[in-house]
Amino acid sequence: MIKVFKLAILLIFFLNNYSYSQEKIVFIDINYVFVNSNAGKDLNLQIKNKNKQLKKEVDDYKKNILLEKNKLISQKNVLSNDEYTKKINELENKIKNINLTVSKKNQDFALFKQLIEKEFSKKLNLIIEEYSVKNSISIILKKQDLLMAKNELDITNDIFDLFNKKINKIDIN
Repeated sequence: MIKVFKLAILLIFFLNNYSYSQEKIVFIDINYVFVNSNAGKDLNLQIKNKNKQLKKEVDDYKKNILLEKNKLISQKNVLSNDEYTKKINELENKIKNINLTVSKKNQDFALFKQLIEKEFSKKLNLIIEEYSVKNSISIILKKQDLLMAKNELDITNDIFDLFNKKINKIDIN
């Protein structure tokens, strides 16, 4: 009985050792690197400018349609019913075409943002991979996926510094 008890304790001791991983696990805040790095700031500026341009175009379309609508309403008593109906239909068709154009530009903008994120991720992943090999890191997690972790496991500043040293600008085709 004592031998079985000693064997059980010895087994628990050895199994307990295997449950503690010798792997090095760290985390990174990718959003911080994207927002604060030189290349990330440039990409964010490109996104912001493209978005501002898109909003300006949409506002211009709205102003033009509103002007045409008001002009048509002011001519309602002067125009015959057939001609008024014809002009209303033309305006509606113009609005449909503008909506299609705006929709296409919104899709293009979404694709542009995806392309930026993809290119940024490619460059960042190369640096993270190099860093992990150099520092014998087994697992790197995203900060936003963590519930809690020690601050010593955060490699964001190291990656941020490396990223800024190696990549100043990312060209988007």
